[in-house]
Amino acid sequence: MEGAMRVIIIVATVFLCAAEFLPAHLPPLAHPRVSEARLIPSERRGNGSPSEYLGARTRISQRALRALRSNVVASGNATLTAVPGIKVGHHTLTGRPTGCTVVLVEAGVTAGVDVRGAAPATRDTDLLRPEKMVQQVYGIALSGGSLFGLASADGVLRFLEDMKVGIVYGGMRIPIVPGASIFDLGVGDGKIRPAADCGYRAAQAASDAPVTEGSVGAGAGATLGKFAGMDRAMKSGVGSAAVTMADGLIVAALVVANPLGDVIDPDTGKVIAGVRTADGRGLADARVLVRSGARRATGGGNSTIGVVATNARLTKAQATYLAQMTDDGYARAIWPIHTEVDGDTVFALATGSKPGDVDMISLGALAADVMASAVVRAATQAAGLPGLPAVRDKR
Repeated sequence: MEGAMRVIIIVATVFLCAAEFLPAHLPPLAHPRVSEARLIPSERRGNGSPSEYLGARTRISQRALRALRSNVVASGNATLTAVPGIKVGHHTLTGRPTGCTVVLVEAGVTAGVDVRGAAPATRDTDLLRPEKMVQQVYGIALSGGSLFGLASADGVLRFLEDMKVGIVYGGMRIPIVPGASIFDLGVGDGKIRPAADCGYRAAQAASDAPVTEGSVGAGAGATLGKFAGMDRAMKSGVGSAAVTMADGLIVAALVVANPLGDVIDPDTGKVIAGVRTADGRGLADARVLVRSGARRATGGGNSTIGVVATNARLTKAQATYLAQMTDDGYARAIWPIHTEVDGDTVFALATGSKPGDVDMISLGALAADVMASAVVRAATQAAGLPGLPAVRDKR
């Protein structure tokens, strides 16, 4: 018996040592969702023309995969709800591709915001300025429908009031729910817009399960790559990503990517999705178009709106700064970004469940990383519509 045990111990030791030398290109075991999308391998890219990427499954580079693999949340949830206390719900309208995505924090949360785009559709963002009285918010309402869609936040307020959640004032509960909307009125019948009922239903659906990504909720009508017009654009949606560190710090992001520009893999610099070539078969690359002097087509509508969350303990001023640093994730994964026709907005939430001081430099850097990854997932997880192909569509 002792001899057998020694053999088992030796075999186990050899196996563990060998594991240290496994090649980095093996598929991830801890979290299969990271490998759902793949780029064309380098040896098959031919001349590297943009058309070789359209319709192919896309992936974040191996370096990004290794980072996600080593830091993925232990539960397997690598989305915004990896942060304890946060729930996310979607409601998608049936009349046309549009809807609502709601982030709920019923216990209250410290929040900040950064509005970088020149054409935002936002609600109650002034309340998040550090010098304002409100110290806690209870949700974030994201929707399609542009300014009309901001009415969806009324439904979220009503839901939270029914749940007796919010600031106690005058014998009432007043939930604070800032919001933002994307411009998707050009996808289907623009007269059909998210309203209060949409927000209420999304709040009802909210849970701490891994976030459903793709063409759902506020991302149902999201598009990207509109520099040359909607007839050469592609479908986008909702994306989410999360990272957890050895000390228990969690940083997660959710985004509704609806930019004028292309979505770029931050690690390779390659266009993942964006302006299609005139024949619709390839990718034109907005960088090439702009640098060659091409003029932007009119029409379409844009905004990338998202939420970054952490379990760190932050002040309102720190949450505001976190939102500002997170916006760098947009700049890494979208080109061009923060234009005069984009309404780019980032909300930052800090639950404070992890005690102690936080290194804001590291936190902000991680936040930008997860937001960039979320943007990539918004592009790669979307489903196409007639005339608006998606990365996941086959050739």
